[in-house]
Amino acid sequence: MRSLRLTLCTAILALAAFAPPAQAADGGSVSVTPSIPAAGADLTLRVTGCAGRTATAASAAFVADARLTGTGGSLAGETRVRSSADPGPYDVRITCADLEVKGRITVATAKGGAAPASPAAPVDAGGGWTATHLSSMAPQATGPGTGQAVTGLVLTGAAALAVVLRRSRRSRGTG
Repeated sequence: MRSLRLTLCTAILALAAFAPPAQAADGGSVSVTPSIPAAGADLTLRVTGCAGRTATAASAAFVADARLTGTGGSLAGETRVRSSADPGPYDVRITCADLEVKGRITVATAKGGAAPASPAAPVDAGGGWTATHLSSMAPQATGPGTGQAVTGLVLTGAAALAVVLRRSRRSRGTG
């Protein structure tokens, strides 16, 4: 089972690495990794042909515009596809210092329905053995036991006796 999962992951990575770049116009080229992202997925954009060091990529499919940086005419940046994005093609407009590059990405159809935007059940957030052990223990009353109560009373009595003796010495003038 584990080798099947590893084989599938390797095949997906190989497809993403050798996927053709997104369609582009205006003399620059745009590539997207993964080439066909799913809704809610992170993606990396690369653009060539820009003379500046920064650019901005905008699309209706993105959660926010991507800020691309780099040198030598090759810029890269990351963004995320909206989790509510419908499957299908979306235009991408990249604005550079000297030109505008247009491309297109295709959002994949989610298998088994769309992924929930937030966890559907509580997340096991760790804590290790301590959290598990302490949560299964029965609550116990806290406070002093009989031994601590007796010790406290003896010490209180001794302090009271010391105060009485000190006052009696002062009142006789011997202290």
